[in-house]
Amino acid sequence: MSRKRGDTAWFFWATLVLWSASIAYEVTVNRRMELSPVVAGFSFFQSANWTFRTVLSRDPLFVNTAVSLLHSSVISLSVLLILANQWMFNGLSKMLEHKQLFGGTWLGAYAALCFSCGYFAYDQMDMLRYRLYSGWFPSILAHHLVLLICFTLALYRHVTINYLILTLVCELHSIFLHIRKLRRMAGVRDAKNSIVKVEWMLNWATFLATRLVCHILITYKLIIDASKFGKGIELPLALFGMAGMNLLNVSLGLDLFKAYKKEKIQ
Repeated sequence: MSRKRGDTAWFFWATLVLWSASIAYEVTVNRRMELSPVVAGFSFFQSANWTFRTVLSRDPLFVNTAVSLLHSSVISLSVLLILANQWMFNGLSKMLEHKQLFGGTWLGAYAALCFSCGYFAYDQMDMLRYRLYSGWFPSILAHHLVLLICFTLALYRHVTINYLILTLVCELHSIFLHIRKLRRMAGVRDAKNSIVKVEWMLNWATFLATRLVCHILITYKLIIDASKFGKGIELPLALFGMAGMNLLNVSLGLDLFKAYKKEKIQ
């Protein structure tokens, strides 16, 4: 089993190195400076990792979770501001037009997507470095790899940027996932605690709104607008990505329910 795990780690290390080389080539050789927030995002979250490790704890899992909470907070706030700005100035109907979602780029959307892409690269490296995963083919590493591929292709081709921004609304729910993880690491596990009750309410509310409902609606929008896509890989890749995300959401929902029941009887 340890040999298989090592082989898997090398696969993900190799894909991360290839991704890094591709970004470096685009920025330095092709002078695509609009991609520089990817590097900034990676550097920012790696610096946050070093800071938390120095100031708070040297436990790799605690530090990784704290940085993930920082990412979810920054990106969810950014996405909400981007969406609020578009809603105010353009209205909901224009925001959801196919040409806007597919070929348009809302103010701040490209930079936010780049910054988040940098985080996923950092997080992939951190989990590989400290082996913060389990199984011979870890779903979390596969999830990050798929996101890096989808995000990077979209950034290179300047398409589906706004669609991907909509998928990042789920980072609002991730905030409460990371808070719960940190809270349990701190030893706060009493289900009768009023703070824990409020946390669970927000956890379920944001899961239903920003993951389950939001991602189903995005998938529905892709399907009804399928004829408006060209003959490229964008539609198959988008449908494949959303199918994967919806399956992960179902799995996450089941895991949350089991965790909720377990915490209630403790």
